[in-house]
Amino acid sequence: MRQKWIHAIRKITLTGTAAALFLSLSLTDLGTMSRSFAPIDTAAAAAKQVTITYPTSTAALTLDKRLPLASKLKLSADVALRYESGNSAVARVNSNGVVIPVAAGTTNIWVHVASADYTGSLKLPLTVKASSAAYKVTTAVKKVKVSGKTFSVQTVTIPKGMPVTAGLAGRRVGAVQQLADIGKSYRAVAAINGTYFEAYGGVPDPYGTVISDGVVEHIGNTGTSVGFKWDGSAVMDTLRIKVRGATNGSYNSPNNWYVYFVNRTPTKGAASAVMFTPKRGANVGFSYGKAVTVRKGVVTKTGSNANADIPKDGYVLVFTGSEEKLASRFKVGTFVDYKVTFNNAAGQAIDWSGVHTAIGAGPRLVKDGQLAVDPAKEGFSSPKILTDSGARSGIAIKKDGTVILATVPGATIKQWGYIMLGLGANQAMNLDGGASSGLYASGKMITTPGRLISNTLLFSNNPKW
Repeated sequence: MRQKWIHAIRKITLTGTAAALFLSLSLTDLGTMSRSFAPIDTAAAAAKQVTITYPTSTAALTLDKRLPLASKLKLSADVALRYESGNSAVARVNSNGVVIPVAAGTTNIWVHVASADYTGSLKLPLTVKASSAAYKVTTAVKKVKVSGKTFSVQTVTIPKGMPVTAGLAGRRVGAVQQLADIGKSYRAVAAINGTYFEAYGGVPDPYGTVISDGVVEHIGNTGTSVGFKWDGSAVMDTLRIKVRGATNGSYNSPNNWYVYFVNRTPTKGAASAVMFTPKRGANVGFSYGKAVTVRKGVVTKTGSNANADIPKDGYVLVFTGSEEKLASRFKVGTFVDYKVTFNNAAGQAIDWSGVHTAIGAGPRLVKDGQLAVDPAKEGFSSPKILTDSGARSGIAIKKDGTVILATVPGATIKQWGYIMLGLGANQAMNLDGGASSGLYASGKMITTPGRLISNTLLFSNNPKW
């Protein structure tokens, strides 16, 4: 089939003499153009037009809020999209179409169809203004009696709707830092340590799920997760995540693909398929397997046994062991898209599409106002969780949506569940504990961890997203 190097042609419009001169170029002339242009079938020249609309002609944000742009768009056809900001110093926009304010000012957000068969775009003027949030947090030491024993519990109470995000050490997945320093880097008013992570050697990757700005940044698929939605409410469930991908618009074999993990270092030689997003850092951090680099929804590079750079406007797929065969489905110029599905541990679909921030740890402590402790059922096997007493961190949600962050110096998981009930929890779950247990509020450490930590859940009136 005839192909032409026309990657750039669809981005310009020529008229008059210029158009005639351009169209007189021979196929040979086009073949001498820069090989950075991806080969696209000539059928792309007849791509179908897609209309993209937003409810208003402009958009406005304050610095304490993010805009879930993708969920507000209307399309004349179901197609993949990519997003761009005209000025990232004013606002960024991520791969899920979430606009993240950076500084007061104005810019344009661009929405483009990312498909070989369709075309279309939207220009949305955006204004970013100063933060308007003024939530107040309350710290307190509360005494809770369980089976005749009194526990001193450090608590921070957070109003419903206060801006929240997942805080990462060094602002990336796979690093560690002091809890206070993570909090300060995001301008947090309150923060608590998050999910479990590799704390005893090797890359300090998380073990649990992390969702940040609506993007899955790590997959844990065990225990329980807490999620925060755009409407200010919180949800809690045994979240299980799957990522399924397509090439050139097809999710069917032999064009489909999948990954097991996101931003997790695979074991060399073992079968694995991993996606690395910009939150991983500058590169994947190892030099084995077959890597596929995707920018703006299109494959730009493939390679083997190299510490692949991660583009800020895309991601890298790495396939190792017996999964290396998947790499053959990608060529430079291939259009790539993927979908994320959310289920619970029973395999039932759950609607977490409106969740912008989540941390997965567990086990569950309280469900609908009742004790709900069953760590073995959630996949835990360590005596530290099943039977032992230890330092604990946890999060509770009251019926009115108020959030309680809490730590206790020594309790079993079952005692921790009863303590959460004593604090008024309607929903509650355990977070990483032991030497990781830490709580920060109003510029001070309330509970100081005994180690550097990987990730946090943090709240702020003027967040540095």
